[in-house]
Amino acid sequence: MAEGRTFKRCSCRDSGSKPLGQQCPKLRRADGGWSYRHGIWNYQIELPPGPDGKRRGPLRRGGFATQDAAKDELGRVRDLLALADPREPATRTQIADLIKRSLAETDMLPDMETVRRKIKTGQHLTQEITVEHWLAEFLNRKRKIEETTRRSYEGHIRLYLNPYLGRLRLEQLKVSDIALMFEQIEEFNDTITERRANPDPQIRATVKHRRPISIATMHRIRATLRHALNVAMRQDRLIDFNPAAVLEMAAYTRPKPLVWTEDRVRAWQQDFRTYRETEKHRRGGRRVDPIDAYTSVPRPSPVMVWTPAHTRRFLKEAKAHRLFALYQLIALRGLRRGEACGLRWKEVDLDRHTLTVNWQLVQLAWAVREGAPKTDASVRTIALDTDTAQLLRAHRQQQLQERLAMGEAWTDTGFVLTQPDGNRLHPQHISDQFLWLAYLAGLPPIRLHDLRHGAASLMLAAGVEMKVVQETLGHTSSAFTADTYTSVYPQVAMAAAEKTAALLFNDDGQADTGKLISLRS
Repeated sequence: MAEGRTFKRCSCRDSGSKPLGQQCPKLRRADGGWSYRHGIWNYQIELPPGPDGKRRGPLRRGGFATQDAAKDELGRVRDLLALADPREPATRTQIADLIKRSLAETDMLPDMETVRRKIKTGQHLTQEITVEHWLAEFLNRKRKIEETTRRSYEGHIRLYLNPYLGRLRLEQLKVSDIALMFEQIEEFNDTITERRANPDPQIRATVKHRRPISIATMHRIRATLRHALNVAMRQDRLIDFNPAAVLEMAAYTRPKPLVWTEDRVRAWQQDFRTYRETEKHRRGGRRVDPIDAYTSVPRPSPVMVWTPAHTRRFLKEAKAHRLFALYQLIALRGLRRGEACGLRWKEVDLDRHTLTVNWQLVQLAWAVREGAPKTDASVRTIALDTDTAQLLRAHRQQQLQERLAMGEAWTDTGFVLTQPDGNRLHPQHISDQFLWLAYLAGLPPIRLHDLRHGAASLMLAAGVEMKVVQETLGHTSSAFTADTYTSVYPQVAMAAAEKTAALLFNDDGQADTGKLISLRS
């Protein structure tokens, strides 16, 4: 490998205005050494042949104030070329190409450690890996993840990460780039809100089916990017630093359930009436979809829970529905929607009053597939009360009658809760039916999943131990259960207060001094 050399040049010209370059007599002293005052230091080094094998011109760089500065950069060029294994001339060619491109674009040599890492991990040195290219590779590698997780990753990448960050080079991605993405998302949230309120239908149509992105979703988008960059950093060593890991974002607090108290219900009912009147006027007197209005009016919290009286009212309304057993299982035993839809008869023991959760139906966009429960803790055996066990017996008889009526058209899927022809249920159909039943019962709105929250609160209000509630719901830890539910019903806190006071006071209301131990001898 050529060692290269340093030399001086100047801008002097001869009588014919031809640059003298290295031939200027002023560059040398009388003793033959370089002049201290005249000329600028340069270096020159031969580079490996180009990709076509042909010899390329030498690399020449000037503008150095001292010989040491020129020697320092020349030495770094030699060190970069020395990173290549002598048996791999293609790598030396790539290093040379990288040096020339980096100097042309940034007037700086490539970072030594970055080039060393890329060579070690077998990367092409002059191919730019953009964020979009890496995210595609990241998704391709995630072959053993749940389909719901894959869909979540794909959505975050397609809708947010690629449009905002995809064009950037992976190694140049900065914290500020990611922060700017979230600022732009928040700005678009404001645009959606403004356009939805605009009286012009054409302007409202521009944000049809678009909804503001919540802080919880932003945190999940950041989590997807952070995971992808961790893989790039730890497995492939494409980057040295994960900017998504240090980005500061607004804190996200999981919303705790709030109970529908009488005051909250009255306020919501007034808002509901106002909303329907406003929408009807805006539509020129045309009909307003009642369920759309029912679900559009803001609630005190994203997670609302019915009182026991509300739940009784709902179950009374749902009693005539052919899937009443499903709603009672969720309301009393806290099954998730997919767990109730995926329950099979072979996992139900009506003699022992138990059922086992081993499967669930997962909805991906509109498609439905069978899968394992959410976590290992979700695989559990749940005790049934006598009334629910009897209800399931009656439901089985109803299902047998439907099977006889359908004859050969019946599909034996083995599910406890099915369509009239035996086929599995669609989870969204269950949610839609739930909203209709709640609306017809005149109840304030909650989500179907909130019926599960209500089951947890009912158990705690009934004095069921926290560990039992945790295992019934399939939570990983009782700490999560306690943090989420213990403050929902006022009577839970009231009972705790009464029990605490009972330890301190006698029946006559006087403090129980007991036998005081004197601290004096």
